[in-house]
Amino acid sequence: MGSAHVDKGEGRLIWIPITVAATAFQVARNAAQRSIMGEAGPWGATLVRFLFGLPFATLFAAIAWLVTPGATAHASLPFWIACVAGAGLQIAATAALLTAMQRSSFALGTAMQQSGLPFALIWGVLFFGDHVGPVAWAGGLIATLGLAILTWPRGEVVMRKDAVWAGLGSGAIFALSANCFRQASLAFEPAHPAASAFVTVMVVQAIQTLALTSYLAWRDRAALKAVIAAWRQSLGAGFCGAAASGLWFTAMTLSPVGPVRAVGVVEMPIAAIAGRRLFKERLTPLQVVAGLVTAVGVVMAALG
Repeated sequence: MGSAHVDKGEGRLIWIPITVAATAFQVARNAAQRSIMGEAGPWGATLVRFLFGLPFATLFAAIAWLVTPGATAHASLPFWIACVAGAGLQIAATAALLTAMQRSSFALGTAMQQSGLPFALIWGVLFFGDHVGPVAWAGGLIATLGLAILTWPRGEVVMRKDAVWAGLGSGAIFALSANCFRQASLAFEPAHPAASAFVTVMVVQAIQTLALTSYLAWRDRAALKAVIAAWRQSLGAGFCGAAASGLWFTAMTLSPVGPVRAVGVVEMPIAAIAGRRLFKERLTPLQVVAGLVTAVGVVMAALG
C-alpha cells in the first residue's frame, strides 16, 4: 500500500483550507457529543459519531460520486485491508485515550494525545513511502511542543501507573489509523480524491458502527439505549462528524498525514474561541505564547 507523492507545486495546497474546514466541523461535532456524554458514557458518545454519521456519510459519498465524472471504483484487497485496519486502530486508540484520561485527567490525556502529530510523520515515512522535508519535520515538532504546553493541565497533576504509556499510545495509534485511511483513499480512486475520500469514510464508519453497536449490545445495553434515545441531539453530531471525516480524508489523500495533522491543530484556537464565547473560558499568557509557537510550527509543516 505505498503512497503516491503529491506535488504541492501542482496547486495541491488546496488541502490546507480543506483541513481548516474539517477542524471547524470537528469542533462542532465535539460540542454536540459533549451534550450527551453524561447518559451515554464515553463509548456511547463515541458510537454517536459513527451510527448517526453513517447516513450522512452515505449521502455525501453518493453526491460526491455522482458529481465526479470519470470516477472508477477500485475496491481492491488493499482498500479493504486499509479500511478495516484503520477502523480497528481508531477504536483501539480511543480506548487507549479513555484509559489515559481515567488514570490521570481529561486535560493530561488530551495533552499526551498530541504525540500523534510527530507519529503521523514517522509512520508515513517508515511504512507508507511519504516524502517529508526537514522544514516540515521541524514544524511538526515545534507544533507538538506548543500543543503540549497549550493543553498541559494547570495545578497538581495526579497520574496513575501506565497513564503516560496509554496517552502516548493513543497518539501513536491515532496517527497510524490516519495513515491507513490515507492509503484506503489512494487505493480506491487516486485520480478523484474527494469522491474517494467520502466513499472511504462511508465504508469505515459502517465497519465501526457494526463493531461498536455489537460491543455495546453485548456489554452495555444501557449506553446503547441512551444513544438511541438522544437521536435528535445526535443527528447534529452525526452530520458534523461525517462532514469532518470526509474533509479530513480528502486532505490526507492530497497530502501526507503529518502536514495535515499539523495544520489540523488550528482546531485549538477554534475551540478556544468557542469556549470563550460559549463557556466564558480564558487563556493564560503562557497558553497564548504556546498558541503562537504552535502556529509557527503549523506554517512550517504545511509549507515545508
